[in-house]
Amino acid sequence: MPDILIIDDEKAIRKALMEILSAEGYKTDEAADGEEGLKKFREKIYDVVLCDIKMPKIDGIEFLQKAGENNPDVPVIMISGHGNIETAVDAVKKGAFDYISKPPDLNRMLITIRNAVDKNSLVVETKVLKRKINRVQEMIGESSPLKKIKETIEKVAPTDARILITGDNGVGKELVAKWIHDKSNRASEPLVEVNCAAIPGELIESELFGHEKGSFTSAIKQRIGKFEQANGGTLFLDEIGDMSPGAQAKVLRALQEGKITRVGADKDINVDVRVIAATNMDLLKEVEEKRFRLDLYHRLSVILIHVPSLNERRDDIPLLVDRFLTDICTDYGVAKKNIDAEALKLLHEYNWTGNIRELRNVVERLIILSGKSITPDDVKSYVMPK
Repeated sequence: MPDILIIDDEKAIRKALMEILSAEGYKTDEAADGEEGLKKFREKIYDVVLCDIKMPKIDGIEFLQKAGENNPDVPVIMISGHGNIETAVDAVKKGAFDYISKPPDLNRMLITIRNAVDKNSLVVETKVLKRKINRVQEMIGESSPLKKIKETIEKVAPTDARILITGDNGVGKELVAKWIHDKSNRASEPLVEVNCAAIPGELIESELFGHEKGSFTSAIKQRIGKFEQANGGTLFLDEIGDMSPGAQAKVLRALQEGKITRVGADKDINVDVRVIAATNMDLLKEVEEKRFRLDLYHRLSVILIHVPSLNERRDDIPLLVDRFLTDICTDYGVAKKNIDAEALKLLHEYNWTGNIRELRNVVERLIILSGKSITPDDVKSYVMPK
């Protein structure tokens, strides 16, 4: 529901506008002058502002300029009973979304507000998408285990050595793989990810190596596999322990010979791919149980990187919480929330069975459900089990 701030020194006009807009499904706040309006504008993020021009303390034009310095993306619609065409042009030149004369034409005002809301939504959505695209993937923390991982990455990233990343679900194995690729000599080439656990066993070979048209019932056209897509770059095989025996044999051949064969084809294709694999399983135990090939394990594990659980690196929790607060509040378009020291202490002591993924979800939950600041009571109510 869009939030609109109405700034006007005439109480009757404020009341009338609030009643009209509430009936149209908008949430409204009011301010009796420009100074009060500016204070509310700085405390809360609005979708649109309706602002009178002639007001005591701070007039509409001054409000417009100061609001633009604080948040230029919020559309401000100027309204005035003393205006003329020069006033309207001046207001728009100084950043107003539009200008409406008093008494306002109801249909024109509602259309203008709707357009302003739509514009603001597009601006916010575009900024969020750009932030997500451009956001630098970082490994947050200064604990000893994390420092050791960062040092290892710095050494092995520039090489073409294959790497096996181990660790529980949610610890950040995918992020480690991305860091290795970003710091490698292949950073300008693609990083192609495959979740082996999410692909049915009968389709994994087609997914990895591609297939020719007609090679099986649903193969209605030729398909390029992940190995070819990653040619020149990096292939990240997540949950490698779930790969079928047949696919394991073909991956082993690809690693040994640098060649693949599409399903249904008899022609070899040369590929230049660096493989990084990850698993939450004990692969040596899987080898003992005859579910994973020992020769493939040795091919994949030239370098071993174990990512510790969050419980093993609790000293990083404050830094992680701060980053999640920043990122999530920014994505939601709200001011960054503070967290009380006692609330942070409770999160520090919590048993994080879901690791960093769980911590991020918890921070998002607290941002949504808490007030202006995250308190110990919020953590007890929304995080701690009953």
